[in-house]
Amino acid sequence: MELRRQYQQGYEYVDEGQGPVLLLLHGLFGALSNWQDVVREFATDHRVIIPLLPIYDMPLIQAGVPGLVAYVEGFVAKLALPSSFTVLGNSLGGHIALVYALNNAKRVNRLVLTGSSGLFEDSMGGSFPKRGNYAYVQERVGYTFYDPTVATQELVDEVFNVTNSNSKCLRIIAIARSAQRHNLSKELTKITAPTLLVWGLNDTITPPPVAHEFARLLPNAELRFLDHCCHAPMMERPAGFNAYLRRFLRTTEAVPAVA
Repeated sequence: MELRRQYQQGYEYVDEGQGPVLLLLHGLFGALSNWQDVVREFATDHRVIIPLLPIYDMPLIQAGVPGLVAYVEGFVAKLALPSSFTVLGNSLGGHIALVYALNNAKRVNRLVLTGSSGLFEDSMGGSFPKRGNYAYVQERVGYTFYDPTVATQELVDEVFNVTNSNSKCLRIIAIARSAQRHNLSKELTKITAPTLLVWGLNDTITPPPVAHEFARLLPNAELRFLDHCCHAPMMERPAGFNAYLRRFLRTTEAVPAVA
């Protein structure tokens, strides 16, 4: 399935299907295509929207979690999305989703987090990207998946091209450090929206104990694990991820959280 990109008022995004809105947020080295299998499954009865986050080209002074949350708030306003909707986030996208929910409680009727940062994450396996080192990038991208072969050459090439740019690397480092500083452990109890946590049992970046801590701190959370799966379940185990998501959407009431 080829995702059709749209461009409007400075935003690049995917907007497929009709029905209740699912707003999908990708991670630090993510792309619109990360959610391809979710779009394929849910665009039949939902409106699935994925903004391309300006991770590599946003003003350096804004390169951080608050700046990306502000970008999502602007995107939601420009597209005039409904008064409330479901937000999904992977990795850094989960972190952005959580802060968005804290800032906009009435707009977020449900949350879905997978491999989310916000409590702890082992960024790029413990180090920042090394410019011009293809083997290093290949290893680190593979580290995101239980089965390293999921990290196709196309994906590795894409990340390598990003990390080979000084300006993009500066933004990646600024955003990663912002995420590490921006710990949400004292704020998560304020998020009352029904929340689904789908975690890879073999996640090495946000390991399973992180998922259990999210489940403990979020008042209305349910936690599901996928075996033989690392940091991006919607890519590595799409059928299992979509089954959990479908059940969650069917069994939870889409009502706004209390401000």
